Amino acid sequence: MNTADGHHRSDLGRRVATRRRQLGLSREDVAARAGSSPGYIAYVEDRLPAPGIEFLVRLANALETTVQDLTGLTAGSPQGEGPAGNRPRPEALDEKECWALLDDHGVGRVAVEAADGLDVFPVNYQILDGKVLFTTTSTSALALAAAAGAEIAFEEDHLDEAFRQGWSVLLVGPVRTVSDPVEAQALRDAAHSQPWAGDGRDTAVLLSPHRVTGRRILVPGAPGTADGSDGRES
Repeated sequence: MNTADGHHRSDLGRRVATRRRQLGLSREDVAARAGSSPGYIAYVEDRLPAPGIEFLVRLANALETTVQDLTGLTAGSPQGEGPAGNRPRPEALDEKECWALLDDHGVGRVAVEAADGLDVFPVNYQILDGKVLFTTTSTSALALAAAAGAEIAFEEDHLDEAFRQGWSVLLVGPVRTVSDPVEAQALRDAAHSQPWAGDGRDTAVLLSPHRVTGRRILVPGAPGTADGSDGRES
């Protein structure tokens, strides 16, 4: 991939820039978190850098992810293959925490009762005023469930493979098709990303959850816990 000025951007740079935008951070914010400079963060995002492992660890912690995810080592691997962390601690999440973890948009999974049984598949989603927007084809299992006003389950999770911790959020409720074309177009225009599956997915479906639950597994001493290091050098 080329940047606007003709320089090549690495996979690492694209992942860093994408994760930074997901968190709503500026380059200055990431630099402050990682103990670096905004210029070097720009260099990492826009060029072909080969930063040392110490900086990569600080950068991953600043972006609330792992070195493996930033460098793409986990892109093609099944998640959760490793053993459990040392003294893992599960805890329930309240509804506010669940919505915060879902953030603004992303990729999750829906479970829908289809004609031949339960169907589970990945979907892009957008959070809009306490509801979840999906765009799909008019003949998909999700669209048919929405047309019938059926109830579905939607789940998203995140695993930190390096520290064997993570979280999962589950939403359950009825879905409906947005039949008004003006409203449907306005919802699609509000979405930050298009479905990964491609074109032809122009049916807007809204989930109105009546149950929002989640849980987190924390490992003492890992980044993000009360007794964990932030990964920066002193």
